[in-house]
Amino acid sequence: MAGAVAVRVAVIGGGPGGLYAAALLKRQDPAREITVFERNAPDETFGFGVVLSDETLGGIEHADPVVYEALRRDFVRWDDIDIVHRGTRHTSGGHGFAALGRHRLLEILHGRCRSLGVELRFGTEAPDPAGLARTHDLVVAADGVHSGTRAAFADVFRPSVTAHRCRYIWLAADFAFDAFRFEIAETEHGVMQLHGYPFAADASTVIVEMREEVWRAAGFDRMSEDESVERCAKLFADALGGRPLRAGTSAWTTFRTVVNERWSHGNLVLLGDAAHTAHFSIGSGTKLAVEDALALAGCLGEHASTADALAAYEARRRPVVASTQRAARASLEWFENLARYVGQPPRRFAFDLLTRSRRVTHDNLRLRDPGFTAAVEEEFGCPPGTPPMFTPFRLRGLTLRNRVVVSPMDMYSATDGVPGDFHLVHLGARALGGAGLVMTEMVCVSAEGRITPGCAGLYTARQADAWRRITDFVHGSAPGTAIGVQLGHSGRKGSTKRMWEGMDEPLEDGNWPLVAASPLPYRPGNQTPRELSRAQLTDVREQFVAAARRAARAGFDLLELHCAHGYLLSGFLSPLTNRRTDAYGGSPENRLRFPLEVFDAVRAVWPGDRPMTVRISATDWAEGGTTGDDAVVLARAFAAHGADAIDVSTGQVVAEERPEFGRSYQTPFADRIRHEVGVPVVAVGAISSWDDVNSLILAGRTDLCALARPHLYDPHWTLHAAAEQGYDGPGVVWPAPYRAGSRPPRTGRKDPVGTPGTPGTRPGPAGRRGA
Repeated sequence: MAGAVAVRVAVIGGGPGGLYAAALLKRQDPAREITVFERNAPDETFGFGVVLSDETLGGIEHADPVVYEALRRDFVRWDDIDIVHRGTRHTSGGHGFAALGRHRLLEILHGRCRSLGVELRFGTEAPDPAGLARTHDLVVAADGVHSGTRAAFADVFRPSVTAHRCRYIWLAADFAFDAFRFEIAETEHGVMQLHGYPFAADASTVIVEMREEVWRAAGFDRMSEDESVERCAKLFADALGGRPLRAGTSAWTTFRTVVNERWSHGNLVLLGDAAHTAHFSIGSGTKLAVEDALALAGCLGEHASTADALAAYEARRRPVVASTQRAARASLEWFENLARYVGQPPRRFAFDLLTRSRRVTHDNLRLRDPGFTAAVEEEFGCPPGTPPMFTPFRLRGLTLRNRVVVSPMDMYSATDGVPGDFHLVHLGARALGGAGLVMTEMVCVSAEGRITPGCAGLYTARQADAWRRITDFVHGSAPGTAIGVQLGHSGRKGSTKRMWEGMDEPLEDGNWPLVAASPLPYRPGNQTPRELSRAQLTDVREQFVAAARRAARAGFDLLELHCAHGYLLSGFLSPLTNRRTDAYGGSPENRLRFPLEVFDAVRAVWPGDRPMTVRISATDWAEGGTTGDDAVVLARAFAAHGADAIDVSTGQVVAEERPEFGRSYQTPFADRIRHEVGVPVVAVGAISSWDDVNSLILAGRTDLCALARPHLYDPHWTLHAAAEQGYDGPGVVWPAPYRAGSRPPRTGRKDPVGTPGTPGTRPGPAGRRGA
């Protein structure tokens, strides 16, 4: 019946999402025949309290004021979040939460469905979904995380279900917390955490969570439910005021993230946890299900056919859900790795927890609770009125005046490896733009080590002289800005066209021979490189040394060794690109051998007071490749050999990679290396706003932030970030000729001159000549 108007509707699952969808669809068209099948009794449910956002409540109010009014009467509201760690409580206000009991929510929805004429069948297994689809115009599968409907049509929906590392249990306490409470318990078995919030005047939800290995070490796997509940109450006795906890129908479980490639099949559609899940630490399960119901009803009301409506529903909801799942994944992984963060200064720990999902940021937290944010900044060392991004950072003998780095960006605009006027203008403009450090593109150590014919080099004296012209301009015209050089060799990714002519495509003619760790082409149709012999390894190492000497004479302040993105040194590090059987292949130690030999040789000739960093790919985004665990090993090795910082990128090692793109998606790798290795890091990748930079720096996830595309869009990105934040201090300096532009320009009037009650304005001082 797909394509017909949805008159006969079956809903599988009587949770909040299924019930609300049934009520909305019946209210939208009273002629609809709607049946809800729920295998459990009306009062049997999972969990205790439900948190809904103001945005979701606004949607409910618009769609069904009757349900909204019933919810409003029962909601418990609060603004504060308490974070209790090592005996100290930090409170952040201004957040705004609303919650009520799950039983009460179901009662309201049951009543609304009955009043509208929806048929509710409790204690009833739904008929086979394929059979329902034949006898109904629409089948809504809201049958939860273990959806039988999804399983029955797995070949169509193509689900992915990922189990995570923590065990948790839903409990309740018979009193109301006065805030959303996070409490950390550091025990002999490991770190445990409590998430608690009120849902009634005399009741709170309590979730206890810990890593699987901690759960087993503490003996929870051998306890009865009553013993587990009693033990949890003792662990968090201070939070509970000595009160007991009680269990419902839940037991210890592992959270599972559900993703489906498709959400509908014919006239059958997934909704809520059947379609997607998001970790409870950002309070998203019921919220997403209710919003799904709102969107589904809206699309069915807007389209003439069920098929069109279901396509529109998925198109509307999928981007929102994907964004929520990314935030939930970041939050989930933060709690999975909680032991990594417990040693932070207390206020930084609290700030890190609050901003873990990247949904709460430095700027909006400053608006919600300026006192709390100011205290975090003071603990961090920010002078009054100074955003975190404009605090200085020292690497060896170099002090950067702020935390912003212009990331290396290949320009493919050199001639015979010589940087010309384009490079002077490109790098000079970004240096004038206020960043603390401006990095060159990957500068190649030999003609054979170029990626394209347009790549810049440092293998001749003429090239070194051209670079000196650029560093002299930066030091003379943008005093206080440092300029760094990134040295690299293309390896198997060389002899290709410029990016805009065909990225990674081999040249039509004029190719040069390639070398690599192993004779593996980057992709089919590309040149197969020669495996480097021992003598050739020595030659390449000396090319790096010679380039480093030229870089020092050219006046660069910092040198970065490029060991990422599948280029030569990266090719030695990854097991996917290094298949050698000699001392330079096989184990991680062997794969590190040549990159470390190059690092040591370069460090030996690079001036001792100037810092040297290393860029790595922290994951290959491909099965069998470098992982986050491996990245820690790589970073630790380079740090032990004297790297002053690790520039943490990812991927671009193999053509078949599957990156998980998203806002600041590579930062978790930098965060892990910073905390586990204890070395300064540079975060890079989809960091685009000054608010993100401030948040990442203040939370301790990185020391420096490298931005590429934002600096292509706006060469003066850092200056403008200062102006937009009202900052005027030593962390950023406007060049003297630009100072007249140090404030955002005025926009045109939005009200007509002479409007009653609106005083006129006198013209400002004349602008400078040519303005």
